[in-house]
Amino acid sequence: MTARELAIACATAADDAKATDIAVYDLRGSSSLTDYAVVCTATSVPHLRAVLRDVDHDVYERHGLDPVYADRAPQALWSVLDYIDVMVHVMGDDTRSFYQLEQFWKPENRIEWQRAW
Repeated sequence: MTARELAIACATAADDAKATDIAVYDLRGSSSLTDYAVVCTATSVPHLRAVLRDVDHDVYERHGLDPVYADRAPQALWSVLDYIDVMVHVMGDDTRSFYQLEQFWKPENRIEWQRAW
């Protein structure tokens, strides 16, 4: 599985968990931390936990991959699943607006991932 395929699998799993405003960024060549970033919004701490759980579970069940780091008991409204080549950021709406993480990435690095249906 390529890093791009993993990023899309994570975005799809987040979508299944009802995360909103899901964005996937190709950061190859512009980040020393990861190749792809997935950023999505959760509506509450319980929803954030559910998104993390479901992405983690779905990626493991379908592709046999576990994150090297996972915040499994988030208290804040920003948590990360780190698959090395892909980092999944699940954020509350206010947290995402405040930190504006995506301002560090070029808009042209955002890739299409949406399902055909």
